[in-house]
Amino acid sequence: MAKAELTKIPVSQMVIGLTVKLPLSWTKHPFFRSKVKLEKQVQIEMIKGLDVSFVYLISGHDLLPKIDDHIETEQTEDVVKQEVDSRTLAKKSMRVSQQRFVKSVNDSRTVFGKVVSDPEGAYREAATLVEDLVDSLYESETPHLTLVGSGETDVSVTQHGISVAVLGMMIAHTLSLSKKEVRDIALGSLFHDIGKLKVPEAIRRKRGELTDHENNFLKMHPNFGYDMLNRTGLFPEAMLDIVLHHHEFIDGSGFPDHLSEAKILLTTQIVSLANDYETLLQQYQTPQIALGILFKNHSSKHSDKLISVLVKILGIYPPGAIVRLTDGNIAKVMMTTVDVKQPHVWSCHVSGAEPSFRFLINEDVQVEEVVKLDELTEGAIKTLQANSPISFYFNNFNH
Repeated sequence: MAKAELTKIPVSQMVIGLTVKLPLSWTKHPFFRSKVKLEKQVQIEMIKGLDVSFVYLISGHDLLPKIDDHIETEQTEDVVKQEVDSRTLAKKSMRVSQQRFVKSVNDSRTVFGKVVSDPEGAYREAATLVEDLVDSLYESETPHLTLVGSGETDVSVTQHGISVAVLGMMIAHTLSLSKKEVRDIALGSLFHDIGKLKVPEAIRRKRGELTDHENNFLKMHPNFGYDMLNRTGLFPEAMLDIVLHHHEFIDGSGFPDHLSEAKILLTTQIVSLANDYETLLQQYQTPQIALGILFKNHSSKHSDKLISVLVKILGIYPPGAIVRLTDGNIAKVMMTTVDVKQPHVWSCHVSGAEPSFRFLINEDVQVEEVVKLDELTEGAIKTLQANSPISFYFNNFNH
């Protein structure tokens, strides 16, 4: 006798009381069995987070909402399809951001290699790279930040430069600065640490505390970079100002010239802030902690207005933050959204099992709290790549 075909229902029609079967093997979902009796709302939300568009209905047909109108049924199916399509588009947009980031880092490395031997070629290629960044920023009216990385354990000077450029350009965009100012920020950010290449690698990569002599040598990198670029006669003054003064702070405590706020260009102040945050992020590995330290301990070094803009851009839970969700799962924030408590995340169980990309804005699930790395299981650290270096790039997916 042929086995009766099970009824499929969209995940949006699931209600408490139904018994359903998941169209997944037991290794692909968090439940003990593929057959699940829906007794709590959290079960429904967990299934919605599994990236499936339907489930098989085992029992509870009478509990289904009565939809007599065929058009309404079609509309429900359309909503399910839109949710699936949105997840697919979001994943694709993050892949594109990652690819663009890696290309930008590689292009930046090529540019650095030509500054001395072929300055005109370096300038042309840098200008092209800046236009690529500007195009990515202005692809939509409301760009968001997404998490990207190079796959390396250490953040290179070029990788750091691209991430600082992205943050700085986002701040400038939020402040409605001109495209010329955005370009100056992008170009200055790309090159802001090029002077570090004249600092011995033993000093640059030293894990322990630097000696006074080593620290003073390292603090010369803005001057080294400025001299290297200025002698070409090709780069604009505002960009050179960023290279020379990206460690200046408005309270006069920066270097090399101890400038006060009135003497620091706005574009340079923006890069100084982005660079300060990025440096703290590399040091503490957790974007939330880095933001907290910036806000509490470095607030006198930057204007309140610029810090407020950076906080707005990063959101309460910045990309790269490790968080606990209201359904008990652990997640890494992948991309900011208009709803700060419902970002797009890469989620797993506390043990690290059942990883999935989740669109929290399509679920009744929110971020509950930030989780420290030392609170995670080894499985969760591995699944979420929780201790990988964090960098940022633009993402123009809107949902």
